[in-house]
Amino acid sequence: MDLQSVLEKCGNFGPYQILLLGLFGYTNIVSSLHYFSQTIISFTPSHRCSQPKDYQPNSTSLLSCSIVQFDVEFKCTSWDFERESDYESVTTEHKWVCDDAYKLAVGQSFFFIGSALGSIFFGYLADRIGRLPACVLSTLTGASGDFFTSFVESLPWFSFTRFISGLSMDTQYVLMYILVFEYLSPQHRTFGLNIILGVFYCVGLMISPWIAIWVTNWRHYLWAASLPALGMLLFPVFLHESAEWLLTKGKFEKAEKSLRGVAKFNGRQVDDSVFDEFIKHYREKLNNSQNKTSDTFMGMLRTPRLRKFTIILLIKSMIITIAFDILSRNVEGVGISPFKLFSYSGFCYLPAGLTIILFQNKIGRKGMACASLFVGAIITAATGYLVATLDPEDYSVLLGFMVSLGRYGAVVAYDAEAQYAAEISPTSVKGRGVANIHVVGNAFAFFSSYIIYLGTFYKPLPSLMISFILLIGACLCLALPETLHKNLPQNLEEGEMFAKGEKWYYFPCFSRRQKSQKSASQLESSGGITNKL
Repeated sequence: MDLQSVLEKCGNFGPYQILLLGLFGYTNIVSSLHYFSQTIISFTPSHRCSQPKDYQPNSTSLLSCSIVQFDVEFKCTSWDFERESDYESVTTEHKWVCDDAYKLAVGQSFFFIGSALGSIFFGYLADRIGRLPACVLSTLTGASGDFFTSFVESLPWFSFTRFISGLSMDTQYVLMYILVFEYLSPQHRTFGLNIILGVFYCVGLMISPWIAIWVTNWRHYLWAASLPALGMLLFPVFLHESAEWLLTKGKFEKAEKSLRGVAKFNGRQVDDSVFDEFIKHYREKLNNSQNKTSDTFMGMLRTPRLRKFTIILLIKSMIITIAFDILSRNVEGVGISPFKLFSYSGFCYLPAGLTIILFQNKIGRKGMACASLFVGAIITAATGYLVATLDPEDYSVLLGFMVSLGRYGAVVAYDAEAQYAAEISPTSVKGRGVANIHVVGNAFAFFSSYIIYLGTFYKPLPSLMISFILLIGACLCLALPETLHKNLPQNLEEGEMFAKGEKWYYFPCFSRRQKSQKSASQLESSGGITNKL
């Protein structure tokens, strides 16, 4: 009587799961407001050097960063910004442009440093004290960082508060994702997780630019973006801790209590004998386990097959996170208001979620990962070429569409990777495993600004580089195991043996077709034999 069997009796897609998905949707809104505050507060509108008092039209040229007067260059000390809807960003308020443009890059880079350390810390905390409290603490930490950022006046304090904000960049979403993943039936996992992500993350993205325009100031926007995080304080009132995590820690009575709570909420009556057999099963499993020591993330690197899977997931996370961050911020310089393009392109999260729902259970996790990375590489390369060759004034609609299409591809790849990593990582280290996989990706997002900088040498170069690494990621996915319709590994031992003997070219959709053809040929053969008899 394993967990999935008991959860099926308690209800694995009932009212409790609907509540869980609803709160997961709320988490997605909070997460999107938090993550993309980076972009919203740092929009840099068109600007030029302010006209000097002794301006002479026949002898002075106005440039963006300096004034050339009588063949002598003077340093510019003030700028005129073309603010949209009078919105004051951190860039326009502190005039971090031209020679001071590095200050914004430095301050924002601390956000990614914080995300790397925060993913490690909260991932460790999730496997020590539980998924639910770690998720709440992570969200409140990030919101505190946003709130305190709104009061700073100098670069050092701006960098410090962005570091605090970055501590929860990824973990607040990932930990709630794991909690939903563990209580949801395998048949409804792909649909439930991705439809909620597609709808609610999309809502958060589409409303954030208009909130910024409405409050007209980056400081007020951070207040508005951090306030919804307080709603997470109510989550422990309605939700149960992960029963799967409790079992890996030997807390069988608490796991039983959580499952009884789920059964009660779903209106199910479950016999005591079911729970007795359930606890007996996991006690024996714990006692008979060859690995008597507690599993750790480093244990995933000690055995050949699991080490290979982990390293590939780490590299894939780097590739996808860098691509996702760059393509999500690519909303300036295409002839459309960055606020409008950011909002409209945010709608791509909904079709991206529907794409995963429609295809992931048919072509498998590996097929979805490979296809999304490969198609994303083609879209990104085409977008970079068009942005470099077409005039934004004349082709703004086309360029805006291509930017949105590129963002769509990045979202599909990012969301598919999240579920894939959660399924491959054994339950005993799932919190740390998924968090550490994401932390490496977040750490490498630090370099995204440098990749964007390559565009100053050759405009399509960033897109071509992203396209190239996406192709590498698509190839690496072929070495990962398929997880569709399989019992997922509970500990490191099972993780090492998982999908052993499976070929790199195995895809469930092709396998089913081959089996159907084989069955048909067998029927024809048996029919021929019958006729002869």
